[in-house]
Amino acid sequence: VLYKENVGTGTPTPVTPEMERVKRNQEICSSVLYKENIGKATPTPVTPEMERVKRNQEIISSVLYKENVGKVTPTPVTPEMERVKRNQEIISSVLYKENVGQATPTPITPEMERVKRNQEQISSVAYREGLGKATPSPVTPEMERVKRNQEQISSVLYKEHMAKGTPTPLTPEMERAKRNQENISSVLYSDSFRKQVQGKAAYVLDTPELRRVRESQKHISTVKYHEDFEKSKGSFTPVVTDPITERVKKNMQDFSDISYRGIQRRVVEMERKRVDQDQENLTG
Repeated sequence: VLYKENVGTGTPTPVTPEMERVKRNQEICSSVLYKENIGKATPTPVTPEMERVKRNQEIISSVLYKENVGKVTPTPVTPEMERVKRNQEIISSVLYKENVGQATPTPITPEMERVKRNQEQISSVAYREGLGKATPSPVTPEMERVKRNQEQISSVLYKEHMAKGTPTPLTPEMERAKRNQENISSVLYSDSFRKQVQGKAAYVLDTPELRRVRESQKHISTVKYHEDFEKSKGSFTPVVTDPITERVKKNMQDFSDISYRGIQRRVVEMERKRVDQDQENLTG
């Protein structure tokens, strides 16, 4: 307190790159001097007894730490606390990324892949060697049920443990049962559709914007129709002429000529005159 009272008001100076360089050099020098003062030591092997003592010390430290923790009053996590926590995480992420310098990317070579795989295998072996002895616990019916549920959920394990099956022929009875199931499914689907969807329309408000769009679509359709009509006007579609088409065309032309020239009427009059002349010849 007295020290701080005697300190007067100072002028803050900005941290320049030169000051940063001097600070880093001082830290490096301190580290070098510290390592130079360390004498030579004789390495000792880590025995099982040392491992046991180390684990006991860690357990004791954990127990003592928990015993020294007093009782606290829990406070609810408010939205404001959640917001501050998220902001702190974002700020920490931004500051961490700002302090990361530029790096040179290196390609992943086959040798690096091989070393990575070897490290994973060594880690797996070391992990299994470090496992101690465990106390077996009986398998209860509840554990069996959970295990079966997990196996059914996992499709990978299900496929791996699938045994070989005996194929069965597809009999007419099986075909009939399959068709019946399909019919039942179709009937249930149709009933559900009729109850839920059929007869119910989706109501949409007729707003001025919808009316404007509808009128614009009508105008665009009319303009497009007239444009297509003007383009196709005066053109024709070629048709392949075959013997049947030629025969029909000739018959239609003959019918048209008969109707236009009145040939049918003259044929009827000539037939009537012939009949009258035959009657006169018979009576005369």
